[in-house]
Amino acid sequence: MRNGSDIDSSPDNTPVIPQADVESRPRVTAETMAAKQRDISVSEFFAKNRHLLGFDNPRKALLTAVKEAVDNSLDACEEASIVPEVWVHIEATGPNRFKVGVQDNGPGIVKKQIPLIFGKLLYGSKFHRLRMSRGQQGIGISAAGMYGMLTTGKPVKIISMTSEKKPAHYFEIQIDTRRNQPEIINGKGDGEDIPAGEKGHRYIADHGIEWVSHYPSPGEQSQHLRSGTRVTIELEGRYVRGRGSVDEYLEQTAIANPHVTIHYVDPDGGETTYSRSTTELPPEPVEIKPHPYGIELGQLVTMLKGSHAGTMSQFLTTSFSRISPGVAQRICEAAKVRTRANPHRIGRQEADALYAAIQNTKIPAPASNCISPIGEGLILRGLHHQLPGEFFCAATRPPAVYRGNPFVIEVGLAYGGASPTQKVTLEALAELLQESDARSLKQFLLTTFDGIGAAGVEKILTQAKLGTRQTPAKLKEEDIAQLHAAMKNVNLTEGQTMQVLRYANRVPLQFQPAACAITQAVTATNWRAYGLAQSRGQLPVGPIRLMVHMASVWVPFTSESKEAVAAYPEIMKDLRLGLQAVGRKLAIYLNRRKRVRQEGERREVFLRYLGEVATAV
Repeated sequence: MRNGSDIDSSPDNTPVIPQADVESRPRVTAETMAAKQRDISVSEFFAKNRHLLGFDNPRKALLTAVKEAVDNSLDACEEASIVPEVWVHIEATGPNRFKVGVQDNGPGIVKKQIPLIFGKLLYGSKFHRLRMSRGQQGIGISAAGMYGMLTTGKPVKIISMTSEKKPAHYFEIQIDTRRNQPEIINGKGDGEDIPAGEKGHRYIADHGIEWVSHYPSPGEQSQHLRSGTRVTIELEGRYVRGRGSVDEYLEQTAIANPHVTIHYVDPDGGETTYSRSTTELPPEPVEIKPHPYGIELGQLVTMLKGSHAGTMSQFLTTSFSRISPGVAQRICEAAKVRTRANPHRIGRQEADALYAAIQNTKIPAPASNCISPIGEGLILRGLHHQLPGEFFCAATRPPAVYRGNPFVIEVGLAYGGASPTQKVTLEALAELLQESDARSLKQFLLTTFDGIGAAGVEKILTQAKLGTRQTPAKLKEEDIAQLHAAMKNVNLTEGQTMQVLRYANRVPLQFQPAACAITQAVTATNWRAYGLAQSRGQLPVGPIRLMVHMASVWVPFTSESKEAVAAYPEIMKDLRLGLQAVGRKLAIYLNRRKRVRQEGERREVFLRYLGEVATAV
């Protein structure tokens, strides 16, 4: 029967939906589907998912490109025991287009490795070794070049010199994303060799190749560059100052790397030099073998199959750190596996027993010489050199372990000094207002200047007689002048919030603070016990810059873009203890300052009535 529609009903009034006409839809066979399936290269994947690597918007893309190049430069210099000198040059080539050049005085790169390093994703020397380094995955700089190629169509340009007496190598490279292989554009596919000496300098000048050949040196007029590498990438980006900018990244890099000098030229032509405060290089970390507590069952099975050891005892002692012959014997006995058994013949059940025995056997923690922490002395030197303040302190925790990976937590603190709003010039403020995409003045101040807090913003805008909802880009000249004067004159000591500088292996982490274990540990710490005002779940109030550094052979980032540290319980515990250590030092200083102020007030009261008391006596 019909119920006013085309759907039939059964006798019990249950609608009966007609079946689809399956004959009209062509069937796809398994063979047809199989013919469409193919491999996806890693570069092809990241070309479509570049946001995973930090290239999700033009502003962040510019920063990420600079960051990856600078990190590579610092790693290369330190590994070659060279005190780093780094040049960063950003030049605007068109609307939202920039040419980024980063050069170092490192050891250079041999010719055959240059195309692979800059033109192939997941290629490098750091992924398989357990020692502290800034880079880990072999993705960063090649991904930056791929982003530049995708957005501008321009190749990556690399010039590298291993010795002033040998030819330099110049390449223009693009990535074939389908094959994840480099394509060399110049020199008939082989690159070009630039002769040494004056002939080479003329060649570089005639062909417009960017290269810094001399740099200032203490006690000398200039020093000749003996070796180094320069990478130039043209990309689509957006340059802004303030929080999350290239300028902020370089300043924070100088704090955590006091042995580095950075020469920076911004797109407006402004030159800034972040000078080193020491020529002492950090201790070179030593590569270690994996710790048995850090492996999983599948990894153990793979290691057994690929081992060249002849016996299980030899396999355990040579494949892992901290396993002596005695420990290996105890593991084999617990797993009921013979010490002279062939690792290749270990079955699945024996591997399960072996893995369980490893987890239940007491094994010493891994050696900590694979980590190179900054150290309390250099943290203080870096903070003194780059940040204003009236009190500085630092604490370095003893090495700890998470998942078999050693790590060290370091904390530095600077108290007092001028607010970031008091250091900005009128011209810079006008540029920041024009560049900002904030919808209101309140949002502009909160997102551009670290640590001023909502209360500080209210003070500034009240003093400037401006509304919180006014659009930054539409301010008149007199409004900008009033805002600048208020930013200079308003005392933000009470309304200022703590600024947290997060680092992992000496690299600043500028994004995703809420997802980072460091921020979570800072907000979870009871700073009221150390003399600071703090609301629950918020950063404490005060003119404080807190630097927190995690050094490890493998930093557990939450994503490939390396912007936040994962909150493992062991890491959270050491973060808490490190923060408490500097908190106690800060409390001692604040209490001492409070006592001095109280004694001064008492002295003033006494002196005020001293004459009357003397007369009365």
